Amino acid sequence: MSSSRWDPWSDIVTLREAMNNLLEESFVSRPRPGGESGQPATSGLALDIRETPDAYVVQASVPGVSPHDVDITVLGDRLRIRGERRGGTEEQGENGRWILRERRFGAFERTINLPTAVKSDAAVAEFKDGVLTITLPKAEEAKPRSIPVRGGQQAIGESGGVSKSQSGESQAQTTQPGSQPSSPA
Repeated sequence: MSSSRWDPWSDIVTLREAMNNLLEESFVSRPRPGGESGQPATSGLALDIRETPDAYVVQASVPGVSPHDVDITVLGDRLRIRGERRGGTEEQGENGRWILRERRFGAFERTINLPTAVKSDAAVAEFKDGVLTITLPKAEEAKPRSIPVRGGQQAIGESGGVSKSQSGESQAQTTQPGSQPSSPA
């Protein structure tokens, strides 16, 4: 019967590796092998979204991507951007090898829910210097509206103020000390 000695440090190293894997999967955007249902792996797409009174403006950095390789769809309040970065050739030549390769290639996709519905037929997408800018006008029911408050006017008595004449026009009444209020003509 062989006995092995328990090493407490082996468990700590395993815990450290598990934490590293967890943090990498949570915060580092990288393609995951084997997408859903046998689809190719996709990576995330970092977005900036700004709200104006009339629209949402979405910006995404997609350097090296042709505008023809980007597909944008809008349904209600859901925006989906997907595309593909076409990679360089894998061949290095006769004696070449990669020293460092950090640029990512392949499919990317991002779907987000906007706070309100948008007018998809009035949406505009522009592509300039590797930055995709999408302007999504808000639907009319999503825009804030100012509602006027109506109220009646009161006639103010002998001390002066505003009263209504028979024609409905407001006239100011002023009272001087020791004098009678003037009557409207």
